[in-house]
Order: sequence, then structure tokens, then C-alpha cells
Amino acid sequence: MIDLIHDYWLYFLVGRYPDGPLGGLALTVLLASLALVLSLPLGLLLGLARISPWRALRWPVACLIQLVRGVPLLLVIFWAYFFLPSLTGHESGQFGTMLAALVVFDAIYLAEIVRAGVQAVPKGQFEAARSLGLGYVSTMRAIILPQALRHMLPSLVNQFVSTIKETSLGYIIGLSEVSFIASQINGLVLTKPVQVYFLLGLTYFILCFSLSRAAFWLERRQARILKAAA
Repeated sequence: MIDLIHDYWLYFLVGRYPDGPLGGLALTVLLASLALVLSLPLGLLLGLARISPWRALRWPVACLIQLVRGVPLLLVIFWAYFFLPSLTGHESGQFGTMLAALVVFDAIYLAEIVRAGVQAVPKGQFEAARSLGLGYVSTMRAIILPQALRHMLPSLVNQFVSTIKETSLGYIIGLSEVSFIASQINGLVLTKPVQVYFLLGLTYFILCFSLSRAAFWLERRQARILKAAA
């Protein structure tokens, strides 16, 4: 195990970079981070549309959310892989394909997180804002969303954990994320598959467990704040 880490640690972390494209663990974290950042505005809009008082807006978004939640991420990746070139007129590459699939997939789940966060805000807040003459949009922007975002923080961290694990499906389209790099290292070593994939599993565990504990800490902190406010 020590020899394996000594010989391939840099390849495991960054792939062929700087002599080639970035890969490995760095690409996994970068891809998951970009996917979450880019999907957050879209998820916010979809979540607000999901609970809007206008049926013409609420029903199509609800159908879209149920459709995407009802299919596996792998199918969304295949949609992006074949649909994006026909839409843009050129190949999007493995990174662009995987990023687009993750943004769409994460935005749907973030929409449900936004919906739950908004509905967790006491109804009296909304009624008080309306009694002051604020419209629906102004009430959401100035009163409801700032409170809802605080409730959403632990769920956002948990969604980031899920996104990190979902990046491993980039292996299917040849994206050189950390699990793809691990398989290449296994092909080079040949005689140490247990050690290679144990190291891969340990890497995922340390990264995801650390983030999960951060989400747990945020949840406990939020509970203490709410208890003190009450």
C-alpha cells in the first residue's frame, strides 16, 4: 500500500496535469463544486416556481421535477452526451457533458430543498409581510428566502456529498475523475486491485464523511439558534 501511494499519489490527485488535462481527485472536487454552484440558481428558481401561487407555473415545474427524479442519473448523462452535440453543433467533451448532466440533476433535487426550506418558515412571516403591503415577489426576496436559506445549509452540504459520489458515473463516458484514474492505476499495477480500490474507497469515505459531519454540525448549530430565539 505504501509503495502504491508513493508511486502514484500525484497521478491519483491530479491525473496527467500539467502535462495533460486535469484529472483524479482534483477533477472530482472541481466538477462537484461547479455542478453545485451552477445548479443552485436554477434549483432556486424551480423551487420557487414549485410553490408559486400560479398554476400555469407550478404544474409544469412539478411535472419536470417528478420526471427527472424518476430516472437514474446515468440516463441523464446519456441524454446530455447525445443531446448537447446536436444542440450546440460540436462535441461538448466528457467534462462538459458530465457537468451539464449534474447541473440538471442537482437542480431538480435542490428545487425540493428550496421548497422544504421555504415551507419551514412560519406562515406568520409571510402573512406579516403581506399585511405591510409587500407583494409576493418582494416578500419572498426580502423576508422568506433569507430565513429559508439558513434552514437549507445542512441539506446543501449533504447534496454536495451526493454530487461528489455521483461524479464517479463520469467513468462511463471516459471522464478522468478519481475512480477512472484508480482503474488506470489498477491496469498499470495489475497485481494490487484490492489495495487500489481500498484506497479509492477510503478517499471517498474521508471526503464525504468530513462533509457529512460539517452538515451535522450546521444542523445542530441551526437548532441551537432556533431554540435560543424561541
